[in-house]
Amino acid sequence: MPSADALFAIANPLPLPAWLLLLFAPRWRFTLPVVRLVAVPLLAIAYALLVITTLGASEGDFNSLAGVQRLFADPYTLLAGWIHYLAFDLFIGAWIVEDALARQVPAWARMLPLPLTLMFGPAGLLLHLVLRQLTAASRQPASRTGTAAVAGRA
Repeated sequence: MPSADALFAIANPLPLPAWLLLLFAPRWRFTLPVVRLVAVPLLAIAYALLVITTLGASEGDFNSLAGVQRLFADPYTLLAGWIHYLAFDLFIGAWIVEDALARQVPAWARMLPLPLTLMFGPAGLLLHLVLRQLTAASRQPASRTGTAAVAGRA
């Protein structure tokens, strides 16, 4: 098996073109299929292969922080964990774009969470959830108690 460093050098830049598509070509008809059907599955396959081939290679467990630290002391297990992040963050990035387009979130509010999701996963998701609520509130129709309601009765 190639070294963990060599595999990292292959896996780490793999999602970058997909992120660029999400950021700069979200409406292109191939963007979401490329992300969902190519990039995320490739990362998922790499993750699964690493887990299968290195299962039990390191001491440790998920029962304590010290156990997780021992588990990730093995470079292949650490690489699998990193690829796990790459796959899930990219999946969430695609979901953010799809959700934002469906809700007609302005481009700036759709684009802003993507780099944050790439770098800090849940923080980018949180920003998207906040921005979609704020932008939705600004697009609410006028209240029925205003002049539109009066004009409608005439």
